[in-house]
Amino acid sequence: MKFLLFLLIPFALFANLNYTFNHNKEIKLLDSFDIDASFLYDKTLNKMRAHNSAIYRSKHFFNAMDDAYIYIPTVKKILAQHNIPPEFLYLAMAESNFSNKAYSKKSAAGLWQFMPRTAVSFGLKIDKYVDERRDPIKSTKAAAKFLSHLHDRFGKWYLAAIAYNCGGGRLSKGIRRAGTDDLLVLLDPKKNYIPKESRMYIRKIIALALIGNDDKFLLDSEYGHILNRASAYSMSTVMLSGGESLRRVSKIINLPLKTLKKLNRHLKYDFVPPYKKNYEIYIPYIKLSEFKQHYTRDAIKNSYKVHIVKKGDNLSYIGKRYGVTYKVIMDFNNMKNSKLKLKQKIIIPVAANSKINKISSKFYYLVKKGDTLESISKAHKVSVYNIKQQNHLSSSLIRTGERLKIYE
Repeated sequence: MKFLLFLLIPFALFANLNYTFNHNKEIKLLDSFDIDASFLYDKTLNKMRAHNSAIYRSKHFFNAMDDAYIYIPTVKKILAQHNIPPEFLYLAMAESNFSNKAYSKKSAAGLWQFMPRTAVSFGLKIDKYVDERRDPIKSTKAAAKFLSHLHDRFGKWYLAAIAYNCGGGRLSKGIRRAGTDDLLVLLDPKKNYIPKESRMYIRKIIALALIGNDDKFLLDSEYGHILNRASAYSMSTVMLSGGESLRRVSKIINLPLKTLKKLNRHLKYDFVPPYKKNYEIYIPYIKLSEFKQHYTRDAIKNSYKVHIVKKGDNLSYIGKRYGVTYKVIMDFNNMKNSKLKLKQKIIIPVAANSKINKISSKFYYLVKKGDTLESISKAHKVSVYNIKQQNHLSSSLIRTGERLKIYE
């Protein structure tokens, strides 16, 4: 019996040391959020921790996260550069599960779930060509600036995290009502000093951070594999000419287009903005050497054109001018019908060496005041149906100055 006890003592000591080590890590983690160690005993927090641990053991979760491993190291690096605690990585996880394609019903988007107005105020561009809320690097830099601003305003990191969720004004109001910024007071479910969503939000971030720092959980799941695998991978920023095609780049670096598009979900089309002389995209670091060796900036002049609709334009006329069919233009611009508006911008995919065609007026008729489809059809001996079909008209309504195709 004594011999058995002698054998068990080292295991007991090891288990105790391991518990103490993990407990100290947890206290240090809370301290990085400026939260007192007593918060470890919050019942709601521990229920959430247990619940999320079960969820994050599932393969479904890790399949969803699998695309994120390549930019997690960059996110960590940017947070460090802005003196943001590394645990704020889990704020992004709480917001989007590390997905740069995440989109909410409230119109928040990207890794950090920025609302449009906030995104623009922190330097992110949102237009017809790009939504930089989905840019993993630019959005992280914007989030770091935003969090730093909130920390400067409220003085504590847990308050910065709460304000990120409910807004600085709403949090200030809650602190005034509570008469303190103490976390346990603000989380009082009966007083509703801050919204319920925010009370659960800060707990979720802490719960995720605790899971991510739990050695036993990391050993027993793929979670640690993804976070640790990230240290062996990273992505590089490269500069492309305006209008450059992602498809061409994918061929140059021998990377599936699907993978390249995942890294660059901020691009609304498969090409960089044509209005920019240069624009940054992201490729895996391991492909950087191939890119430097083979990418030429002068080989893609006029790959894409932006056509501004003028008086008299229709899709057939525009397509003939650029050498593409009207269906290609509709598909490329996600158009549901062929109706155009003056000054509307249409993106035209044009072959690199193609020339813009000068349209002969021989087969086109410029609508004059008083013209109708019936009068035009009689004058040119073409049926109204034929004119409507050739010009993709859904009604008989025509406008003065519009150019109609008369002969196929």
